Parts: sequence; structure tokens; C-alpha cells
Amino acid sequence: MDDLQRAIAKRKSRDPEFAKTFDKEYEEFKIGVALKEARKNAGLTQEALADKLNTKKSAISRIENHSEDIRLSTLHHYAEVLGKKIQVSIL
Repeated sequence: MDDLQRAIAKRKSRDPEFAKTFDKEYEEFKIGVALKEARKNAGLTQEALADKLNTKKSAISRIENHSEDIRLSTLHHYAEVLGKKIQVSIL
């Protein structure tokens, strides 16, 4: 376990509210990072992707940086434009 993981575990043990929200927010963060990485790997800017999705650059930024409550249809369309597919798992 690295220093960051230890610090997170310690904070979770001391702060029930932090523990309750951390995992959910971290998962949302990872979704945004994955979408941004896929866009960059496709060689597209936020503006170019927005044009392909018939939306605004600010909408792409919001998806990538604040990925909470993204509609599944939006994720599928985003991935489709990048030539990718979305895979959902229930664990």
C-alpha cells in the first residue's frame, strides 16, 4: 500500500462522511479520465469531438471533468464516435 492509499484509508476510518462518498466519487472520476484518454487516443480535441456529437465543447468538458450522472445513451454515443464500445458490469 502506498502513502496515498494509507492516507485515504486513515481518513475513511476517521471520517464516516468521507468514507461514504469517496468510493462513488472516485469511480466517477475514473470514468471521466477514461473518456478523456479515449478521446485523446483518437486524436480529437474536445471541440472536434463536440462537433461530431453535435454539442458544445463545454458539454464535453463537463462529461470528462464532472462525470457524475452521465446518461448511458450519452456514453454509448461518445464511445461510438471514437470507434469504441461501452461495457457495463455489475459486480
